[in-house]
Amino acid sequence: MSIQNILCVGAGYVGGPSMAVIADQCPEITVRVVDINPERVAQWNSDTLPVYEPGLDAIVQRCRGRNLFFESPTPDHVNAADMVFVSVNTPTKSFGHGSGQAADLQYWESTARWLRPHLKRGAIVVEKSTVPVKTAEAIATILHYDRPEQDIAVLSNPEFLAEGTAIRDLEQPDRVLIGHGDSPADQAAAQALADVYAHWVPREQILFSSVWSSELAKLAANALLAQRITSMNTLTALCERTNADISQIADAVGHDKRIGPRFLQAGVGFGGSCFRKDILNLAYLCEQEGLNVEAAYWRSVVLLNDHQTDRFARMIVEKQFNSVAGKRVVIFGFAFKPGTNDTRDAPAIRVCRSLLEERAKLVITDPQALEHARQDLAGLAGGITFEPDPYRAAAGAHAIALVTEWPEFAALDYARIYAGMEKPAFLFDGRNLLDAAALHGLGFNVYPLGRRARTHL
Repeated sequence: MSIQNILCVGAGYVGGPSMAVIADQCPEITVRVVDINPERVAQWNSDTLPVYEPGLDAIVQRCRGRNLFFESPTPDHVNAADMVFVSVNTPTKSFGHGSGQAADLQYWESTARWLRPHLKRGAIVVEKSTVPVKTAEAIATILHYDRPEQDIAVLSNPEFLAEGTAIRDLEQPDRVLIGHGDSPADQAAAQALADVYAHWVPREQILFSSVWSSELAKLAANALLAQRITSMNTLTALCERTNADISQIADAVGHDKRIGPRFLQAGVGFGGSCFRKDILNLAYLCEQEGLNVEAAYWRSVVLLNDHQTDRFARMIVEKQFNSVAGKRVVIFGFAFKPGTNDTRDAPAIRVCRSLLEERAKLVITDPQALEHARQDLAGLAGGITFEPDPYRAAAGAHAIALVTEWPEFAALDYARIYAGMEKPAFLFDGRNLLDAAALHGLGFNVYPLGRRARTHL
């Protein structure tokens, strides 16, 4: 089965970059990405893309108009497609049964209903969004309904991208996972998708599984990564009480070959669009199957993550003589991680809300995410300033709270920053990015997480 035309429904953080890399690596395939949001489509066709990812601009510039197109959806797009990737939003339900835990699949279902009358015989539908187990089965039921003559395969192909390194992860993936059914048509469809990836991914790194295993593997991967982060974060308070150093512990533990060094860096908490959503979804699935102890275990990961973020916010207040009312507090970094402008579930949101309740005067600075920060904090009471220049942001400040570990913040002239701050000057390093001893030598009162505070008080 030869794939000549690919359609992707959804031009977000997954759909846009994923299709750009496929277009770049498969110049003989025409790739069309459609989205119902005309503003987003216009951004993809402009010089200012809606998604910031290192390396993405160059790929889009190279492929756009050649074999990569961003457009509004039409039935003709579906009819021409040999393969359709669905990469629409799957947020956590905010209503009804399962509210706050289950995935909201209304966008997936409406997409399937829109696709059904226009798909040609032999078309392959690939679920790219992170979805609950058995979603593909439900989608296949919709696609095949009233069309028994149609032979439409539904595959699961979860993304394993880390924002900030998404292009590298797409170009050099650890693995590509393809979940498929048992019929000959499903197996042929899986091979056709594998052939697309084989343009640049070694065949031995393309894995096959059942659809259900593929869907669950994505939830499991995110849950396990988040659990590692949370496990380290639970040790930070103990380290602060005993003068142990969480960084030294991470280094020692990371040298254990059974554990490895990744995702052991303690901090103010994880964020992003996937971890919280997928863990809560996993907990909900366990609960629905009567596995209440297992559900409680996974839900505790989210509770502990929130506790860590709240603990950091409380530290900022408590160490400043139990009051930040009227004080200028600068937030260094608003994106949930460096290398992206994504602020979904960013710890900075929770920290800022807490400090605003204490009547602090906040100044937000971030290399890429200021516009999203405006949207996330819109309507909140209290003084908030958005300043792209970190030196201006810190001028006259009582405290700096580093929430996102952008390398730009490590390269700043902190002697210059200290000179312009109110005294005593406080610096709360929520990512252990900075040299606490050097900052203390400049005059700062420095409070890392899971490491000994260095103060002049």
